[in-house]
Amino acid sequence: MFGMETIQYNLPQSRIPQAWYNILPDLPAPLAPVLHPATHQPIGPDDLASLFPMSLILQEVSAEREIEIPDPVRQIYAQWRPSPLIRARRLEKALDTPARIYYKYEGVSPAGSHKLNTAVAQAYYNQQDGTRRLSTETGAGQWGSALSMACAFFGMECKVYMVRVSYNQKPYRRALMEAFGAAVTPSPSEETAAGRAILAEHPDSNGSLGIAISEAVEVAATDPHTKYALGSVLNHVLLHQTVIGQEAIEQMSLAGDEPDVIIGCTGGGSNFAGLVLPYLGRKIKGRWHARVVAVEPAACPSLTKGRFTYDFGDTGHLTPLVKMHTLGSTFIPPGIHAGGLRYHGMAPLISHVIDLGLAEAVTVQQLDAFSAGIQFARAEGIIPAPEANHAVAEAIAEALRAKAEGKPRTILFNLSGHGHFDMQSYIDYQAGKLQNFEYPEEEIAMALAGLPAVG
Repeated sequence: MFGMETIQYNLPQSRIPQAWYNILPDLPAPLAPVLHPATHQPIGPDDLASLFPMSLILQEVSAEREIEIPDPVRQIYAQWRPSPLIRARRLEKALDTPARIYYKYEGVSPAGSHKLNTAVAQAYYNQQDGTRRLSTETGAGQWGSALSMACAFFGMECKVYMVRVSYNQKPYRRALMEAFGAAVTPSPSEETAAGRAILAEHPDSNGSLGIAISEAVEVAATDPHTKYALGSVLNHVLLHQTVIGQEAIEQMSLAGDEPDVIIGCTGGGSNFAGLVLPYLGRKIKGRWHARVVAVEPAACPSLTKGRFTYDFGDTGHLTPLVKMHTLGSTFIPPGIHAGGLRYHGMAPLISHVIDLGLAEAVTVQQLDAFSAGIQFARAEGIIPAPEANHAVAEAIAEALRAKAEGKPRTILFNLSGHGHFDMQSYIDYQAGKLQNFEYPEEEIAMALAGLPAVG
């Protein structure tokens, strides 16, 4: 391995995409409508006006294939975009595989992950609308860090409800948000009715993204100067991430290669969507025919064990109903270190493309994810975020299958962020303190029993 060169495929700043790619008009079947939580009737733009600026609401349902990226957003993107595409030649050598492995590295952003792609956009549109403060939730802290930074760029306040188990596990991520000026509260908290209700029933609750969403939504809905910002799940969030896949298509062309399989970790679906949606647009048009694999933790298996049906996006049932793969809004996942993947549901758009057969889903256990992350770090020199380790694990498994079959293939995955603020999880892994967790079928069934009855 000594002397093996690292190959990066970089684009000049002039190649930052001019527009986000919207897959909605290219889908072979439309998404199911979003329903009002009380009436179960399709909602209109005005129903969301207390939470989001109208510009983002219109992006949520846009039929335009391309949505222009505003110049102020592109100017901030230029601080780290286009992000590099890297050929993992040292990892290939370590695995002794005939596969060619590429990764799109989003950890080069100032916040350390892909989340800044949408945080900057959401902060911009809110600032243009006159919003003074944004409220949000965060799991591992990647999203909270990104939105805190974006709010600082655009002169807004930021309120973050951080899932309590991650708040305790990841103090440096919390410190980063506070350095950017955000107010960070562990969730569930005594600050909201939703948080107090959970604590009354479960005083020692570790929290969940569903609970933290309820708290952040409640704050936005009750304060006319505050809007809500979501880091994943919704169409406009996934839309903003498509700069990743658009750049990757051009960079793979520079490499003279084309992926046979594309892999991304999935929690709410945003980094996965960012890489794969531009490719899926080509697949729908018959211009690309490879596999797309979504990788989720075995401890929170919404795509592989959840039900594709209408459910609330939050535990407190304050959000509209969306059709998605869900484990039930009352589902509380265990405190695995991949905090960004601990969500009971999946983006409706990602659930839809899985249902259409355009992509497939697999699970990875926590210990296998960290083992893969360590192997990747020792070969490539980058310590992945715990969430990204799931994509790394599946990419390694795919490369080993290529070796066993004696068939070369090209693998592309999204390395969605670095793990520099997640080192306690690596300390715990190296000390043998982490465990695998397969969520019991009976507990999933109990959570699913509480699904709303939608005709």
